[in-house]
Amino acid sequence: MNRPLLSLLLVHFFVLPVLPAVPPNVILINCDDLGYGDLACYGAKDLRTPNLDRMAAEGTRFTDFSVTSALCTPSRAALMTGRYPGRVGLATGVLRPVAQNGLAGSETTMAEIFKAAGHATGCIGKWHLGFVSGMRPMDQGFDSYYGVLHNLDHFETDHFKDQGGMPVLRGDMVEKRPAVPAEMTGLYTDEALKFIEQHRDRPFFLYLGHAMPHLPFDASPKFKGRSGRGLYGDVVEELDDSTGRILKRLRSLALAEKTLVLFTSDNGPERKTPGTAAPFSGGKHSVYEGGLRVPCIAWWPGHVPAGHVCREMLTTLDLLPSFARLCQVPAPKGLDGIDQLDLLLDAAARSRRSTLFSLYGHRERRLESMRDGRWKLHLPPGTKLFDLQADPGETRDVSGSHPEEVARLKEAAARIRRETLGGL
Repeated sequence: MNRPLLSLLLVHFFVLPVLPAVPPNVILINCDDLGYGDLACYGAKDLRTPNLDRMAAEGTRFTDFSVTSALCTPSRAALMTGRYPGRVGLATGVLRPVAQNGLAGSETTMAEIFKAAGHATGCIGKWHLGFVSGMRPMDQGFDSYYGVLHNLDHFETDHFKDQGGMPVLRGDMVEKRPAVPAEMTGLYTDEALKFIEQHRDRPFFLYLGHAMPHLPFDASPKFKGRSGRGLYGDVVEELDDSTGRILKRLRSLALAEKTLVLFTSDNGPERKTPGTAAPFSGGKHSVYEGGLRVPCIAWWPGHVPAGHVCREMLTTLDLLPSFARLCQVPAPKGLDGIDQLDLLLDAAARSRRSTLFSLYGHRERRLESMRDGRWKLHLPPGTKLFDLQADPGETRDVSGSHPEEVARLKEAAARIRRETLGGL
């Protein structure tokens, strides 16, 4: 082996992040329909998010973090399994209360990865991946559950109106009815703090699925009228306060250096709200970047680079295999996700991913996109190609001048479609 090549290999070897002997606690905070541009640290001028801004200043802020689908159920299915939602039968639509399908018990979830490493596992908040026995959080690797399994919109709350309203569950038991939107962020935050206190002496994984700012969004009285963007802004500022309370509790318990915290969203903003995905186009129910690219902040003092802005591509698919390596347990077979733990721990790391297939809707409402690095192809209706490097807002179709990219991305999309969707 020649000396220059040996030197490069040695440099690469020695800069790899050193993992702690004991895997850290992990808290994954997943908001509902929060837009890329809804936080001050992502450019919002009319909202105050000091806690998330501090989290970003003390950690890493990702600018190219994407979900697989701009819709609740398929997005969460990919997050929990590291697999495209079509592989788990949840590629299109959201699950309503009468649904008998959901995430099968045979799938390996993120929670089961942490259980294999000896972590206590807790799920708080929205689930939306199955409501019948065998498909609920405590059937999928979580030791405990508190929250509302569903959305709080009228499509789902109407199903429970003759039973006293949408139930808030503890485990499988109804703790209260009805679930009140203005109370949910506070209730979930209080439960998160209790979980942290309860498990302070052992490793834990907490998934906190906020109900907000999904419609019908609402804030507690303390936060109403405070923001510069009406009630929606009040809700976002309460989410910021919730995150601040969690980080403060970790500091007070001397758990900050033992805990990785990730803050993100399941997709972009609902078009009927004042949420924004600026500077990107589109939002929820689309395959534009505004629907797929979401905020993501990683925080783990002493491990996650502080004050770093990471522009490398990362997706929710990649979290499960990254957590598996973090916990030093084998990742399941057949994942679409890639171990990208280095992006969380090393400011010099480069992404191992360039591609992402996205799907929204079915039949006449079907939308697809296929991304490879700077190039992104939109499929039916019509075919449009965008250069995200020159045009991140996806405003200029360049398919006519790059037919070779169109053909290449069409072929890549067809392959993933065959592998993950079958005949769908």
